Amino acid sequence: MPSPLENLCGPGKDLRAEAADAAEFAGLLRSGLARLADASKAPLSLESRFDLGYNASHALSLAALRWHGYRPANRYIVFQVLPHTLGLGPEV
Repeated sequence: MPSPLENLCGPGKDLRAEAADAAEFAGLLRSGLARLADASKAPLSLESRFDLGYNASHALSLAALRWHGYRPANRYIVFQVLPHTLGLGPEV
C-alpha cells in the first residue's frame, strides 16, 4: 500500500521522488533556524519579522519533506504534508 506521500507523486502531481541529500538538508535546517532566530528580534519591523518567520517555517518544512526523499512542485505543499513528514496534526 503506497504512503500518502507516494500518492502525491507522479506526472502533474504535487511531489516527485528524489533522493534525500544530507548537505541540502543541513543547509535548509541552518537557514530555517537562522531565520527563526532573526524573526524574534524586536527592533525589526513587524513585516520583516513575519517574512522571516514564514520563510523559516517554509525552510524547516521543506527540510522535513526532503528528509523523506521528495521534492515539491509547489511552495505550499510543504505545509500541507506536515502530518506525513513530521506527524503533526491539525491541533498543531
